[in-house]
Amino acid sequence: MDSPNLRLLLLLVFASAINAQDLLPHAICATTGNFTANSTYQTTLTTLLSSISTTKSEPLKYGFFNASSAVSGASQTIYVIGSCRGGKGNSTGTVIIAAATSFSAGLVIGILILLIEKRKKQQRGERIEGEVEDEINTVESLQFDFGTIRAATDNFSDSRKLGQGGFGAVYMGRLSNGLDIAVKRLSSNSSQGEVEFKNEVMLLARLQHRNLVRLLGFCLKGVERLLIYEFLPNSSLDQIIIDPVKHANLFWDTRHKIIMGVARGLLYLHEDSRLRIIHRDLKASNILLDSDMDPKISDFGMARLFELNQTQAETNQIVGTYGYMAPEYAMHGNFSVKSDVFSYGVLVLEIVSGQRNNLFHMGDDSEVLISYVWKNWKEGSISNIIDPPITSGSSIEIERCIHIGLLCVQENVARRPTMASVLLMLNSHSVTLQVPSRPAFFMHGGIESDMSSM
Repeated sequence: MDSPNLRLLLLLVFASAINAQDLLPHAICATTGNFTANSTYQTTLTTLLSSISTTKSEPLKYGFFNASSAVSGASQTIYVIGSCRGGKGNSTGTVIIAAATSFSAGLVIGILILLIEKRKKQQRGERIEGEVEDEINTVESLQFDFGTIRAATDNFSDSRKLGQGGFGAVYMGRLSNGLDIAVKRLSSNSSQGEVEFKNEVMLLARLQHRNLVRLLGFCLKGVERLLIYEFLPNSSLDQIIIDPVKHANLFWDTRHKIIMGVARGLLYLHEDSRLRIIHRDLKASNILLDSDMDPKISDFGMARLFELNQTQAETNQIVGTYGYMAPEYAMHGNFSVKSDVFSYGVLVLEIVSGQRNNLFHMGDDSEVLISYVWKNWKEGSISNIIDPPITSGSSIEIERCIHIGLLCVQENVARRPTMASVLLMLNSHSVTLQVPSRPAFFMHGGIESDMSSM
C-alpha cells in the first residue's frame, strides 16, 4: 500500500478509537447528496450501510457521515466513515469503511505508523541510491585515458602551457579527432585537493549554461589529476586587462557583453539551475572568453552547494582571492549568494576602469580600485573612472554599470542586490537605482577605514 493510502487508513482507524456509540448517520451535504438518485452508487451505499445493525430506527440519510454500531458489546464496536463522492449518471462512487475494535485500535495505529515510516525510508533510500548511481554513471562516462591526454598535450610540453596558478598548470591539447581542449593539471601540492577536484567534476557534470565553462571530462591516474575543458581561444579576462594591445581593443560593446554574460551565469548558479551554487572564487582570471568574446565562468573547485531554501553558511576555512572576497566572508567566514554579488561588483569595476583590483598608481598616489572608484563617484568625476580606450558607447549605460558595481560592493550585506535584481537593472534603464552606500574595504591615504561596524 502506498504512503497516501496508508495515511488515509490511519486517519480512519484513529477515528474508530473515538467513542461514538450513540452517533447515527447524519447529512452534511443534504439528504440526496451529490449523486444521481437510484444510481449504482446509491444502491451500493444503501446495501453497505444496511448490513450494519443499528440500535436506533431513524431513516438513513446520505452525505458525508459517520456512524457506529455495537455488535456484541462496547468493546466490539464497528465504526464507519463514508463520503458521498459519487459521480453523475450510473458511475459507481466510493464508500470508505474502517473497522476496528476499541481494544485493538492503538495497536493497529502503532503498526501503521511503523509501516509508513518504513516505506518513507525505503523511498528515500531508493531515491538517493538512484541519484548516486546516475552520478557515478555520469562521471564514468566523462573519464579520459591518461595516455590520450598526454598525447594531446605533447607530454605536457611547456609550449602548450596556457597558464600557471596555485592549483597547477593549464595546457592546450588537441585530441585525435581534431577537437581542441584545455587541460588543468593539478600539482601534487595544489591547494585544490582531492575533495575539491571531485567537487568540481560533480558540479560541472550537472550544470549546463552558455556562460559556464563546459567540462568535457577528467582523468585520474596515480597522483595525476586532470580536468579537461572546452578550449576557449581568448584566454581569461585578466590576461586581456593587463595586455596593452588586447586591452586597447576591448571596446565598450564587448565589455558590456562580458558584464551581462557573467551576470547571467551567476544568476543560473544562484537561482535558475536545479542546484544552488555559491562560487566563492569569482574573479577576472576565472572568466574565460570564447572566440566571440562571450564569457564563461570557470574553476568550481571552491564552490559550495546550498539547499534551495538555504540562504547562508559559514566556514573556518577561508578560500578565494583577497580583493574579491566580501568582508563578512574574509573576516568571519560567512558566505552567501551576496558574497558572489560582491565579487561580481569588483569585476564590473575592473571591466569599466581597465584596472586590476589591487594597488595601482595614479600620479604620485597609490590607490585601491574600490576606493578610487568610490572617491571619484562621490566627487562626480565619472570620467576619471572610465578606461581611456572606451571612446564609444552610451555614457548613460557606462555610468549605470559603475553605479551597479558600487551597489554590489556595499559593506552592508543586506543592501547588496541579488543577481536577479542586478540583471533587471542592467536590462531596464527604467528601473531606478538606489544611492550606493560606502563600499567595503574603503581605503583613503593608504589607511583602511574603520570596519568595526561589521
